[in-house]
Amino acid sequence: MTALHLAGPDDAQRLLPMIAACHAELGITRDAAQTADALMPLLEGSPYGVAYLIGPARAPIGYVVISFGWSLELGGMDGTLDEIWIRPGVRARGIGTEVLQALPKALAGAGLTALHLETRQDDPKIDGFYRRNKFALRPDVVVMTQKF
Repeated sequence: MTALHLAGPDDAQRLLPMIAACHAELGITRDAAQTADALMPLLEGSPYGVAYLIGPARAPIGYVVISFGWSLELGGMDGTLDEIWIRPGVRARGIGTEVLQALPKALAGAGLTALHLETRQDDPKIDGFYRRNKFALRPDVVVMTQKF
């Protein structure tokens, strides 16, 4: 079983290079300082989300970030899988599946009622991965976003 470690302030130097690699892979352009500024509150215990290191805490092989919200429809606190990334050299070994199976157990203990995610529509490999891990389209719901 792949270990998940709740990340704290001392883990920023391990997380930031992985986040940069993830963003480069996805074509996301963000200033490194802005990314660090967005990450630090999560590492310092913000009630709005958490970051986990995947694998050994001293030499992680990936990370996952969950942001928290509230849903009357779903009965309370819900979460959004903001980012999950695993080093390319260790992908396709079931690590992502282990992480997605461990998260609901860990987060349900904290009161989470549901976990959401956004994914690219043009990648059947990623779509299949999430479907195999019990994420499903809600036929009556479309996520819409207004950026500020």
